[in-house]
Amino acid sequence: MKHKTTEPLPRLKAHELSSVRGGRTLFEQVSFEVHAGELWQITGANGAGKSTLLRMLAGLMPSSTGRIEFNNHSIQYDRSAYHQQLLFIGHKPAVKAELTALENVYWQRRLSGDTGARQDSMDDWRLLETIGLLGLEDEMTGRLSAGQQRRVALTRLWHSQAPLWILDEPFTALDVKGIALLEQRFNEHLAKGGSIVMTSHQALSLASLNPQQLHLGEVYANAMGAV
Repeated sequence: MKHKTTEPLPRLKAHELSSVRGGRTLFEQVSFEVHAGELWQITGANGAGKSTLLRMLAGLMPSSTGRIEFNNHSIQYDRSAYHQQLLFIGHKPAVKAELTALENVYWQRRLSGDTGARQDSMDDWRLLETIGLLGLEDEMTGRLSAGQQRRVALTRLWHSQAPLWILDEPFTALDVKGIALLEQRFNEHLAKGGSIVMTSHQALSLASLNPQQLHLGEVYANAMGAV
């Protein structure tokens, strides 16, 4: 007697999403499922709606049509519970310019749920060294370069326990070494059963990441052709 095997439920499910802004359709009928251990790379031309789609998935703006589910429940059912399982990093660095790099890392760690009280925690110092900012820990973050500010923001990826990461152009302003470091962190997260949805204009170089691809231009073109 054969036993039926059940497919694992998707962690995140987007069903027939569309976005209409100012009378202009950015995309429509976008559907995909993100499972544990998967990375989805959203691509498309500027203005195709990539950032809009990510903000929808993060529950930060409504879709014109369709629905989004996390662990088989609408993300609108309990937004607070959903956001506790989610790490969202937008296109802008989102760091406090008036704080030092070390202070930013400290507060990002506290906001992630780590209650360690020492501002000069060795973990924070080691993380700054890991991301190539050792020696700049006492610099005001607003004085750092765009790439350095981006690295400070991305330290959240080393603190986060959230299973789902939604990242908008995480490689922006990073050099080759920074990109390689970030790809390795992605690999660690996926190996532990995490999931990532991200936008990027460039191909990923680490073969083990094996991203699923969604090109918004193709989605919209296919939808128009089916009319």
